[in-house]
Amino acid sequence: MDDGCSVTAKSAQPETPLVPAPIPLVPDVETFLTVIGRGLKQHASKFPTWEALFTLSSDQLRELGVEPPRTRRYLLRWRQRFREGKFGIGGDLKHVENGVAELRVQETDKKPLLRLRNVVNLPLGKKLEEVSPSDVVRVKGFTVQGVRTIVGPYALPMKYGGARISVTEGMWEDRRGHKVDGGERRRAEIRFKRRVAERKALREQQGYY
Repeated sequence: MDDGCSVTAKSAQPETPLVPAPIPLVPDVETFLTVIGRGLKQHASKFPTWEALFTLSSDQLRELGVEPPRTRRYLLRWRQRFREGKFGIGGDLKHVENGVAELRVQETDKKPLLRLRNVVNLPLGKKLEEVSPSDVVRVKGFTVQGVRTIVGPYALPMKYGGARISVTEGMWEDRRGHKVDGGERRRAEIRFKRRVAERKALREQQGYY
C-alpha cells in the first residue's frame, strides 16, 4: 500500500480525545464534577471511569441525561481546560489526602533586612523542618498577611498555624454573568447619565453652578 495513502487514511481518522492524568486535588470523576460546580456532581454515577468522563461526546452526554445543553457545553469547556493543565485554585497542590491539603508559611532570608514569606503545601500533619525540600511545594493564589496568616480562597486557619483547604463544591465554578445597569440595551444610556450627575456634583463641590 502506498505510504502517502496510508498517511492520508490515518490523518482522516478522528483523533481520540486526550485523557489527562488526575491530579492530587482531583483524583476521580466525582471530585472533578464537584469542583467545577453547576450541579454536575449529580451526574457522577453516569461516568464509570475517568476515561469515560473525558471521551464521551456531546451527543453521548445528552443520551446520558446531562442537561440542559449549556451544562454540557460547560462540562466540555472544563474538560478541555483540564487537558491543557488550566486548573482552578488548588490545582498545583501536591499533598492532598481525602480532599484535604495543608498550607504553611515558608520564610526565606534574602538579605539581612529582607525576609520573604511564601505559602507552601506540605504533607498533612508535617512541619517544614520534618520534610525534604522536594516535598515543599509553592502554591499559587494564596498570600501571607501579617507574619503568619495565610489568606486565599477556601483557606481556613488551623489552630497551630497554617491553613487547610478542602475540596468544596463549585470551588472552580465559572460564575454566570449578570446584567449590569438593567441590561446591555440600557447600559450606555444609564452610565452616561451617571457620569453627568457625577460631574454636576463635582462642580457643586467646587463652587460652580
